[in-house]
Amino acid sequence: MPSAEQPSRRTVLTAAVAAAAAGGASPAAAADSPERPARAWSKASSAAPSMAPSGLVDNRAWLSYTDWRGGAAQGTRAVTGVRPGLVIAAAAGTRTYTDPHTKKTALWEYATWTSPVHELAVPATEAVASWNADTPAGTWLQVELTGTYSDGTGTPWYVLGRWAAGDQDIKRTSVDGQSDGKSSVWTDTFSIDNAASGLRLVSYRLRLTLYRTPGTKVTPTVWRLGAMGSDIPDRFTVPASTPGLAQELKVPRYSQETHAGQYPQFDNGGEAWCSPTSSQMIVEYWGHKPTAAQLAWVDPDFTNPQVCHAARSTYDYQYAGCGNWPFNAAYAATYQNLQGVVTRLGSLTELETLIAAGIPAMTSQSYLKSELAGSRYGTSGHLMAVIGFTADGDVIANDPASASDSAVRRVYKRREFENVWLRTKRYNANGKVASGSGGVCYLYFPAELSA
Repeated sequence: MPSAEQPSRRTVLTAAVAAAAAGGASPAAAADSPERPARAWSKASSAAPSMAPSGLVDNRAWLSYTDWRGGAAQGTRAVTGVRPGLVIAAAAGTRTYTDPHTKKTALWEYATWTSPVHELAVPATEAVASWNADTPAGTWLQVELTGTYSDGTGTPWYVLGRWAAGDQDIKRTSVDGQSDGKSSVWTDTFSIDNAASGLRLVSYRLRLTLYRTPGTKVTPTVWRLGAMGSDIPDRFTVPASTPGLAQELKVPRYSQETHAGQYPQFDNGGEAWCSPTSSQMIVEYWGHKPTAAQLAWVDPDFTNPQVCHAARSTYDYQYAGCGNWPFNAAYAATYQNLQGVVTRLGSLTELETLIAAGIPAMTSQSYLKSELAGSRYGTSGHLMAVIGFTADGDVIANDPASASDSAVRRVYKRREFENVWLRTKRYNANGKVASGSGGVCYLYFPAELSA
């Protein structure tokens, strides 16, 4: 039993999640392997927002029964339980949807839920939604955002994702080509086109559309819907933090490289699977794995078939990659009692708080080979799982860009790692200015926090 001076793990974990992940979401902008060019963090500017102590990020999530009762429902209803959620009660109508990736047209029943207006405490240059849901066979969902600019005009409804846990009914997808001349959507990120103009997003609403096969009673269940709005100045370097923790979490180790050439239809195979490989490591840290039935499609000669499953389950058919960040968070939340968010942190001190609470993080960073000693590669965007800190404060990471599972554990110098992770601008191998992640990470944690 903890003493009066020592808070329980649940207290620490709750505080860490509240501080770093409440409603968090963030741009999915890194590539999925060291060998592959990244898409831009923002087409408007190379600055990426950061969850910093100075209050440059606004997070909002809807996940309680009261939250779901508070929106505008057309055919949906809130349900109680350990994880309150939103389901189809009675369809509001039917729509046809032609899947752009299969060309198949089908009729679907639908129902919608629209959030109340959220006024951003931080007028934002970017906003990203994330969600946790269950989509049984015969169902899927769509997430949209609309908002108001600082000049008083409004945005259109932007699609931020069409998603299902499986790929038998639709191919999960982002939607390209969305813009109104003031803002655009880049895969899963709403972005002001010209941040230097001073224009910002000052409020938004999110809309869920739940779909199911006509005439059935099956329904998606959405447990969590959130968005992050943020605005951060450009930075090539960040202040150094002081080490404050020596701890390492026991997280499974998987290499993406051992899957090279496997299932090239999912982003050219394992060499590009840093995001789903990192996700799978953390899912298993929390005690979950796919079932034998879920893995039945994988070649039995392949080791760690769950990594192949994670890649297929996070693949964005429009982006043609496994690096759609909300799709990764949504994949993690398909496992019982797990939540997943995409967010930003402002320092390694914040990450130490999470590690102390038993929460590993998947971080995104980009760098030249010379900028991160021991990495043995340069990358325009790469995900790895941070699992702890040494006595000297250096970062212990499970880096999937390793030759074997046994080689995955790496130790990176604190100052080097902190800068390549938290900066928003950098110089690439050609000497040109490129973008950095600005502290982006995925966080997966239990829906029910134990003592």
